[in-house]
Amino acid sequence: MALVCLSDFEAYAKKHLPKDAWDFVAAGADECSTLEENLKAFKRIRFRPRVLRDMSAMDTRTTILGTEISFPVGIAPTGFHMLAWPDGELSTARAAEAMNTCYIASSYSSCSVDEIAAAAPAALRWFQLYIHRDRTASEQLVRRAEAAGFRALVLTADVPYTGKRRNDIRNDFRFLSVVKLKNFEGTFEGKDRSEYGVPPGSMDPSVTWDDIFWLRSVTHLPLIVKGILTKEDAELAMSHGVQGIIVSNHGGRQLDGAPTSIDALVEIVATVQDKIDVYLDGGIRTGSDVLKALALGAKCVFIGRPAIWGLAYKGEEGLRKVLEILKEEFRLSMALAGCRNVSEIGRHVVQYSKL
Repeated sequence: MALVCLSDFEAYAKKHLPKDAWDFVAAGADECSTLEENLKAFKRIRFRPRVLRDMSAMDTRTTILGTEISFPVGIAPTGFHMLAWPDGELSTARAAEAMNTCYIASSYSSCSVDEIAAAAPAALRWFQLYIHRDRTASEQLVRRAEAAGFRALVLTADVPYTGKRRNDIRNDFRFLSVVKLKNFEGTFEGKDRSEYGVPPGSMDPSVTWDDIFWLRSVTHLPLIVKGILTKEDAELAMSHGVQGIIVSNHGGRQLDGAPTSIDALVEIVATVQDKIDVYLDGGIRTGSDVLKALALGAKCVFIGRPAIWGLAYKGEEGLRKVLEILKEEFRLSMALAGCRNVSEIGRHVVQYSKL
């Protein structure tokens, strides 16, 4: 049977991935309420379509941090892609390159930054960072990513501690036995391997906004902060000179009961007022979801789990198919809503359902 939408790829991945790998990918924190609400929140938003506007010429291109991409959907940072496909993040990078969009590679990749860069040298690649207690390890990783041609640094800010993902605990993290964290080879030699492949307590819970200045001292890359859900933190991000924000609740994997990304977006966009770029991840499953996010002020959205589903299907080819489906659904939703290009998308395109 043909796979025609992202939920088809989800069903395929659930059927074909080992149970512990599937549980890791699908996991939310605690009771998964935020994970579930991320999806439901998009369904509460309705369109206000305009008609008779000559949709014979459409343009889905946009620009992020000065680089043009073919449509406003990138690949969010997720770890351990070799759980889904043998060459892991190499296929992810090649799919992003083929679709001319952005791939944010995770610190917790199962391929190294150098391998990812070599696999897709022309791709727009950003690098996601967690700050560890061992600052030297974090600094060296940032410098490696910069030397490998990554174009921005994405600091994940919502993980002072890892959220409680019950199935990973029930499964005793068995998926870790089949992958390695290539970016940290040799870094944690002789230490117990737990907490998603790094030693217990290796992530630094003492990180504050002042560490933005430390990052500035070790890299010239533009800095984006991922995990912001409030206007207060959006204001702090701007005051610390970052170039962008990713509105994100970590796919519902951290604080259960946090606001949905799409609901938090409205508050943050009103605060930022176009002074820096605002992006979003969490809950994107259709091209109409992309249109809704852009109408509410996101510059671009990023997909996490759907990228893994695509890899589980046919590696680079499967992920490329996922991106192609989203691009075509987005183009069609634009046309049916009366938007010929991305610049015509605005708040007037949507309304919240009274249901």
